[in-house]
Amino acid sequence: MKDFWNILLRFVPPYKKYLFLNILFNVLAAVLTLFSFMLVIPILEMLFKVREDVYGYMTLDSGHSIKEVAMNNFYYYTQEAITTFGPSLTLAMLAGMLVVMTALKTGATYLSSYFVIPLRSGIVRDIRNYVYDKIVTLPISFFTTERKGDVMSRMSGDVAEIENSIMSSLDMLFKNPIMIIVCLTMMIIVSWQLTIFVFILLPLAGMVMGRVGKRLKRKSLEGQQQWGLLMSYIEETLGGLRIIKAFNAEEKVKTRFHDGNLRFYHISNSVARRQALAHPMSEFLGTLTIAIVLWFGGSLILGGNASLKASDFIYYMIIFYSIINPAKDLSKAVYSIQKGLASMQRVDAILDAENPIKDPESPRQIKDFKGEIKYNGVTFGYDPAHPVVTDICLDIKPGETVALVGQSGSGKSTLADLLPRFYDVQHGSLTIDGVDIRDMKVHDLRDLMGNVNQEAILFNDTVYNNITFGVKNATMEQVVRAAKIANAHEFIEAMEDGYDTNIGDRGCRLSGGQRQRLSIARAILKNPPVLILDEATSALDSESEKLVQEALERLMKDRTTLVIAHRLSTIKNASLICVLHEGRIVERGTHDQLLGLNGYYTRLVEMQSMK
Repeated sequence: MKDFWNILLRFVPPYKKYLFLNILFNVLAAVLTLFSFMLVIPILEMLFKVREDVYGYMTLDSGHSIKEVAMNNFYYYTQEAITTFGPSLTLAMLAGMLVVMTALKTGATYLSSYFVIPLRSGIVRDIRNYVYDKIVTLPISFFTTERKGDVMSRMSGDVAEIENSIMSSLDMLFKNPIMIIVCLTMMIIVSWQLTIFVFILLPLAGMVMGRVGKRLKRKSLEGQQQWGLLMSYIEETLGGLRIIKAFNAEEKVKTRFHDGNLRFYHISNSVARRQALAHPMSEFLGTLTIAIVLWFGGSLILGGNASLKASDFIYYMIIFYSIINPAKDLSKAVYSIQKGLASMQRVDAILDAENPIKDPESPRQIKDFKGEIKYNGVTFGYDPAHPVVTDICLDIKPGETVALVGQSGSGKSTLADLLPRFYDVQHGSLTIDGVDIRDMKVHDLRDLMGNVNQEAILFNDTVYNNITFGVKNATMEQVVRAAKIANAHEFIEAMEDGYDTNIGDRGCRLSGGQRQRLSIARAILKNPPVLILDEATSALDSESEKLVQEALERLMKDRTTLVIAHRLSTIKNASLICVLHEGRIVERGTHDQLLGLNGYYTRLVEMQSMK
């Protein structure tokens, strides 16, 4: 349970007010339970005429214990009531007091649950927020090694399991131990000899339950991992449905999913069976404990032990029996928590993930921005042992357009990803106006840049919200102006709701060229001094490419621009063209200069002209 208490220490502090109120009303409910049971004894004694003693009022300075004074005075007032009102009416009064005490107890029990609900729901909300915030802040490198479906599973299935297993058990965990402690205290007061048996037997029962619970946690972790794998299969199927159908691979993906689902079925059965064992096991162990206590207590009374009277023994057994249900609920809660801890372990794999892209302790700022970018001996590899780019030296002057060309895998996109610190260089440095980008705040660095990628990344929202994405307080006039510059205004106006039209998931209601022009409009509205274009026209037809290229030329004007080019015809006017081959710059110059070299660039041009 150490892991469980660590979870509470992490997430409960903002809700300590609710925790205090929950514990307060749980204590009140437990005390009221004891006193309501206490009323049963005089009722029984009056019915069966067990007690014939005559009582006088007793004070605390009479030399007797508080327990003896309280019990004596209770019987004194009861006898006085019998004398004044008669046995029948006194019995009715005691029964009425029992009803009132029970009403107060149930009210306190309700209030304890009432105050634990915002604590429970708040912790789950916070965990969801923490996971989402962490996902947003983690570097792109984290998601190259993790399945997207598994990450989604952790945020949905695992957080839901935490809510169902751990948070739903909070009320039982705070309420039942209090009830058990209060009842045990009263049991010690009534008979310490009998209570010794309880102290010996209950921990033994707890050890048995704990061993089963640990195995449940292991199986639950295995089950959540398998569920994450199934979510990955679903995510891959939905994303690649076109290819699956094109290659007649339906049976292949069905078999893969069915095999994974069958394994999850077996693990789920094992977990559910172990969890189902909690109630019968706790009931059996509780009954065994009651039988032993009943035997020992009966032996004390039958042996004439003056320390325990028959009425006290009845009260003792009522209290002890009232522990059994809380003990059962507690054992079920422990089982449930073990299952939830497995999910928390998977969630913590995200929450505890290290982010290597950090802000410096003393960040530097570029006060008079010019836009000169320098790659100084840059070497980087996703696996450091196998560099993707090696010893890259490149100087991009303010306002220049520098194009990177080369075969797939030569390192073009990697160089572009290093500039906004999606990854950090492993050797060398990358500077803007002489300032190493690692010495700047990540937010300030990326605020200088705009991106237009080969795949237009849009969101399931309106045209207006997609263009203003990342730009605060943009006016409609500014949005329209950006759309006109991007050659997007005409097709937006032709849509049913204009700028308020929802474009669907990833912009599925738009053509490729329209999606790309919206991306350009988004970059124009941001108005960044540095622009990164990653093969922004490579997936378009000739007509769309012409419109997009016009928009790009307007966007690139007076900006420092790094272009990754697939179609060489789009970069003829670049200030500098760098040809990459196997992670190194092998040629650089203008279009005409590179053609004159008759080298790598010339072969690339010839290959494209032959297509």
